[in-house]
Amino acid sequence: MRKLIQGRLSVFKFENFKKYKDITHFITTKEGWVSGRKSRFTGDRESEYSEFRKELAISCESDASQFVFPRQTHSDHVVVVTSENENTITDTDALITSEPGLFICVQTADCVPILLYDPQKKVVAAIHAGWKGTISKIALKTVQKMTAQFGCQPADIVAGIGPSIHMHAYEIGPEVVEAVRDNFSNSSALLKPSMNSGRAYFDLWEANQTVLIEAGIPEENIEVMGLCSFEHADLFYSARRDGADTGRMVSGIRLS
Repeated sequence: MRKLIQGRLSVFKFENFKKYKDITHFITTKEGWVSGRKSRFTGDRESEYSEFRKELAISCESDASQFVFPRQTHSDHVVVVTSENENTITDTDALITSEPGLFICVQTADCVPILLYDPQKKVVAAIHAGWKGTISKIALKTVQKMTAQFGCQPADIVAGIGPSIHMHAYEIGPEVVEAVRDNFSNSSALLKPSMNSGRAYFDLWEANQTVLIEAGIPEENIEVMGLCSFEHADLFYSARRDGADTGRMVSGIRLS
């Protein structure tokens, strides 16, 4: 991972994307925003997010009209995006595009952002995976859609798992524990027992890496950034630490 200044914003980038000159990507932090302390990029009113989108676009030396965001609902819905789409895609948690110039983005505040790139077919994806998306294996479904629609080979895909809440801070209840056990054959490695009866700590990083490997992406093609949004309060927003009304980080990727 690398941290750098992009415009006024502090952003992180994946090391394993560095050698590819035909993509641009970023993961924002709390640092550098002037439109407010809680950056948001979708909402019921455009006034809630338009200035943040403009700031983000300026930092990328781009135009706000080139950024596409899903209105995330913790679904497993995956949408292929072109310039014909609106800039906000409703009821969606993963975006794919093969069209140069479009930044496809997801926003997070503890959930897992995942970026994918197929350097052979020139296809990118951005995924939002909370516990629901992780258990429904939205990352697998995204890879499957890339394969079905663009002929991508999973072995060619490069992946990055961005900042999100880590296991030590992510206690889950009995119903989620049961869902993890039902959907992951390696659930014993993903769950750490809690002192609270029936509860456990859930490793979202390892779970999503498991899903990507299951999808056919080689483990050596997957970079886990390894930064906890809950722990690093100076850098990242955290819904579990600060409440659901907190700001959001953005993870975005674009084909040049």
